[in-house]
Formats: sequence, C-alpha cells, structure tokens
Amino acid sequence: MAPVARLRSVVLDCPDPRELAVFYAAVGGGTPVEEDPDWVVLQIPAGPRLAFQRAPGHTPPDWPSADHDSQQFHLDFDAGGTWEEIDAAEEKVLALGARVLDREDYERKDFRVYADPAGHPFCLCRIEQP
Repeated sequence: MAPVARLRSVVLDCPDPRELAVFYAAVGGGTPVEEDPDWVVLQIPAGPRLAFQRAPGHTPPDWPSADHDSQQFHLDFDAGGTWEEIDAAEEKVLALGARVLDREDYERKDFRVYADPAGHPFCLCRIEQP
C-alpha cells in the first residue's frame, strides 16, 4: 500500500526556537535555519528534520508523570557503544544546558534520560556495535 504522506518534520514547541535549535545542533549536528523568529528548522545529518516553534507560555512535560503535562514523545540519540562514550556525551549535553531526569539503573536500561533547555525529554543511548 502506498503511503498517504511522507513525514516532513518533528516539531517541538518551546519558548525560544533559536536557542533550542542551537542546542540540538550541538547534540546531533546540522545548522539551524531561522525561517522567521517563531520557526527554526534543523536538518540533522543522516537523521530527521527537527523544527522549533515558538509557544508563548510553553509548559514542559512533567516526566515521567502521565497524569499532568504528560510526555508526548521524546528523542533518542545514539551516543556510543561504551559507557565511557556515554559519560563523555553526558558531560557535553550538560554543558550545553541539559539536565538529568533519570540515571537510575541506567546500566541495565542502556540509556540515560535528560531534559533539553526547554524541558523536553531526550535520551542518550548506548548502542553496542557488532
């Protein structure tokens, strides 16, 4: 069956589109393109196109609570195959303005959960290479 449409962008609401696009460019690569002050696009190399939309009064999701302002989705980033690589990636995202949401039992889960500067959850994942 032929698809009805092709996915164009994953759009994140936020208070400052340029700031959040710069954050994700530092995490996943690419160069933010400001189409107007309320809409910034980032094409991650060999990855998705992210767009950042100004949302006055934006309230970030209350992770991991599902009863109020629940998480709608999150982004996963492959950050390496070793915990040393994940530790290095964590140091970098924290320096960029991320904050830790969950590191509990991460060695069993193979991921760590963070919030971006606007409060959206994302994960750094350990991907074992064959």
